[in-house]
Amino acid sequence: MSDSHSFKPACCLSSPHIQTLWPSLLRHSIKLTLNRERVELPDGDFIDLDWNLNHQGPIAIIFHGLEGSSDSSYVRGLINVLGRQGWRCVVMNFRGCSGEPNRLARAYHSGDTDDIKYVINLIKQRRPDTALVAVGYSLGGNALLKYLGETRNNSQLDTAVAVSVPFDLDNAAHTLRKSGFGIYQNHLLKNLKLTVLKKRQLLDSLIDVDAALNSKNFHEFDHLVTAQLHGFSSVDDYYAQSSSNQYISSITTSTLIIHAQDDPFLHHSAIPDNKNTTKSVSFEISSHGGHVGFVDKQGYWLEHRIPAFLRHFIN
Repeated sequence: MSDSHSFKPACCLSSPHIQTLWPSLLRHSIKLTLNRERVELPDGDFIDLDWNLNHQGPIAIIFHGLEGSSDSSYVRGLINVLGRQGWRCVVMNFRGCSGEPNRLARAYHSGDTDDIKYVINLIKQRRPDTALVAVGYSLGGNALLKYLGETRNNSQLDTAVAVSVPFDLDNAAHTLRKSGFGIYQNHLLKNLKLTVLKKRQLLDSLIDVDAALNSKNFHEFDHLVTAQLHGFSSVDDYYAQSSSNQYISSITTSTLIIHAQDDPFLHHSAIPDNKNTTKSVSFEISSHGGHVGFVDKQGYWLEHRIPAFLRHFIN
């Protein structure tokens, strides 16, 4: 595993919690005009793609984190920077994350790669000669790494970047029970439960909705909801099959993984060792940065590092 010395937190912002919360709570909203495309899926559901206004240039697909969307500050920040550099950007909002509930009882999860594969194939069919890259954050990064490991030489991507990935989902669930006195877990669970409540009519015959609404942590929620709705035998089966750490050694697409050792969503012991990876995968592990934070004295370091990495693979 290699250490990246290029990220240094801004003065007085070395705390992992400040790094994590600063971009979402204190960053000014970035105004962007995005064009929405609704994609009908083979199972009768839909997802929404949000495109920036560039019609030419290489294409960057962005996969957001848990309960994120194209409105997430880290997503908009990257679109803003890449767009000014001539990139065409598209955000794949996971099912139910675009402001409208999806049609089916099922939703999305950390190991769900079918929709990712469908969208990548769709874009590649439309623009076969255009460079295509992907960037995934947190849950989206976990799913992206899993997709890259599953598809190996057939990913159809020129390169990829994954940021603040929960490589081991069981470890992440356990860490989030304690991290920041549960502030992150409570916030995310509140949003997930609201989605369950909105879809109660669909879900009542499939899961114990009342128990789900009373779940106290991710392990309970994933046992009662995620595993049940997505074909896993148990929460342990879901975590075991969906954790990306086991797929990294199969990745052949040039991929950069950015992570902070103080990420409050994952204990540092769960960060994969690059001895078990391929030459296609590079790790940049910083001591600080929190979870999708990386705020330095110049602003938001990820919005410099990610475009710089992508440029190396695009002619």
